Amino acid sequence: MPVPNVISLNTIADHHALAIAPPKDGLVLSGRIRVPGDKSISHRALMLGALAEGETTIAGLLLGEDPHSTADCFRAMGAQISDLNTEHVRVQGIGLGQLLEPNDVLNAGNSGTTLRLMLGILASHAGRFFTVTGDQSLRSRPMSRVVQPLRQMGADIWGRKDAGFAPLAVRGQSLRPIHYHSPIASAQVKSCILLAGLLTEGSTTVTEPALSRDHSERMLKAFGADLTVDPETHSVTIHGPSRLHGQSVIVPGDISSAAFWLVAGAIVPGADLLIENVGVNPTRTGVLDALCLMGADITQEQPRLVAGEPVADLRVRYAGTGNHPPLHACTLGGDLIPRLIDEIPVLAVAATFAQGTTVIQDAAELRVKESDRIAVMSNQLNQMGAHITERSDGMEIVGGTPLHGTVVDSYTDHRIAMSLAIAALRAAGTTTIQRAEAVAVSYPDFVPTLKRICDG
Repeated sequence: MPVPNVISLNTIADHHALAIAPPKDGLVLSGRIRVPGDKSISHRALMLGALAEGETTIAGLLLGEDPHSTADCFRAMGAQISDLNTEHVRVQGIGLGQLLEPNDVLNAGNSGTTLRLMLGILASHAGRFFTVTGDQSLRSRPMSRVVQPLRQMGADIWGRKDAGFAPLAVRGQSLRPIHYHSPIASAQVKSCILLAGLLTEGSTTVTEPALSRDHSERMLKAFGADLTVDPETHSVTIHGPSRLHGQSVIVPGDISSAAFWLVAGAIVPGADLLIENVGVNPTRTGVLDALCLMGADITQEQPRLVAGEPVADLRVRYAGTGNHPPLHACTLGGDLIPRLIDEIPVLAVAATFAQGTTVIQDAAELRVKESDRIAVMSNQLNQMGAHITERSDGMEIVGGTPLHGTVVDSYTDHRIAMSLAIAALRAAGTTTIQRAEAVAVSYPDFVPTLKRICDG
């Protein structure tokens, strides 16, 4: 029978509060889920389609706010992009080096991917002037990690705190190739430099301390860029100048969105969920490795390749029996972190239900996301009864303490909001998540999906 009044969404002032009140005898989570298209791939498909010669078609595009920001920016620079939808988006590219100088400020909204990757493109368009900004959250996030290597290439970029933060102004230049040894494993840094290298004469190389997600490399090759990868040294080289040609892109489901359901299935007794058509690119599957280390019952079904990206259906079942907890603690750090950085908030939820103390380390990057995710997740879960101690680069989470419902806050961070919603499924009483409208950034259908699977 459907569970009545488990989930409600109420409007408070200009914000939404998501209330979750599981029944005392527990929920039964079951069903098939289709998650939104991969956000990283959606951004890149729109950008490369805009820079290519000819038409690019995109199926499965994420309809969150962030891809809309990318589309709006490139429309302002001359690319023709149809209305965004999940079935068929058409992008008529303008060609490399042909972006128009926009009439107004380019606004990346809340999207760090849009802003950081776009800077590499703008910096290499000689003779044109661009001004870029974002919302309040994005304007507080560091941009020096991409501005500094771009300046080494000869880019002319200035802005707040010597271009450490948006708004930023860019005067396009003919750049010079560099070999950049990145101090962090970051797909955004790597992609920004590679995109700058598209129009740069010679070979531009990025070497990382560990392997970050490789969607840019895969898609650049598919669009015709001359690119080589050295996996042993974590290096990628692009040979410019290049020409890109329009392609047909099929976007798989986003494993970062699937992660919320994977954790829900791992912590809610009796759960059995099938998450369909999920991208399982090895540079993104750290969340699967982490949950399996913790003892979760997750299997990949029907593995296949879709437009060059590995895809599978993911089945998660609750693994606990009787009084035996389903999960056990582990340590997450090192080279695993770049492969699950966006999933750490919801993995912290899983750790609160694991036997023992879980340590998350080497994740200082979380402090400069849409929020300080280390501080916010620690504080909000502790308000629900968890025992979490902040570290400078992560968290120590003592599992096994029952959670209780209370009022918590997303801090307008989409991943925080959804992670707290998953935690609320196992909390006694009602949990109210303030500013829950943040989920629309990456997963507009999160609340309807949650309601549906809670009905069993």
